[in-house]
Amino acid sequence: MTRSPGIILAGGLSRRMGENKAAVLLGGKTMIRYVAERLAPQVSSLVVNAPEGADAGLGLPLVPDTIAGHPGPLAGVLAGLRHAEKLARPPRHIVTVPADTPFLPRDLVERLEAALPTDDAIVVASSMGRSHPVIALWPIAVADDLEEWLADPGNRRLQAFIARHPSAAVDFPPIETKRGPLDPFYNVNTPDELALAKAFLEEEDG
Repeated sequence: MTRSPGIILAGGLSRRMGENKAAVLLGGKTMIRYVAERLAPQVSSLVVNAPEGADAGLGLPLVPDTIAGHPGPLAGVLAGLRHAEKLARPPRHIVTVPADTPFLPRDLVERLEAALPTDDAIVVASSMGRSHPVIALWPIAVADDLEEWLADPGNRRLQAFIARHPSAAVDFPPIETKRGPLDPFYNVNTPDELALAKAFLEEEDG
């Protein structure tokens, strides 16, 4: 199977962090750099969903939302799908991950692709009893339906859109650490969560 391109969703407002989550420092690197370094070897190409002029500090192409007003992660998914459609060799799927998950599994894409029940299905990651619909494999074929769905301001929920299409889930085990099990999709939204992520990283590097 040809590798899918990846898109890091970094268009959120980071209200709980009080600053741009993607740019916060974690072990001497920005959090989005940790995400990019985990994902880049698994995909055919990598872009960042962020507003024009944003500085992700990665040298990667920026793909802004095509819908104004910060309509949420589904708009980032749509931006990624539309970007992929314009590639010289359009893929069948894209992979999305958020910019605040520095412990992404190194076999994420391989396992998502292996679980595809049909080419038109959405495959979502899960862990520790929770689904993570922003971490998913999306078929290019859903782009038009997603654009129509988002035209209604009341349609913003990832799970509600996914329910309109065939889907599958892949469960990823926790990472065993001295501090106990760590969710591989641990996401950093607050300063306290950032401090805990730093502690896990120090242990990983130690």
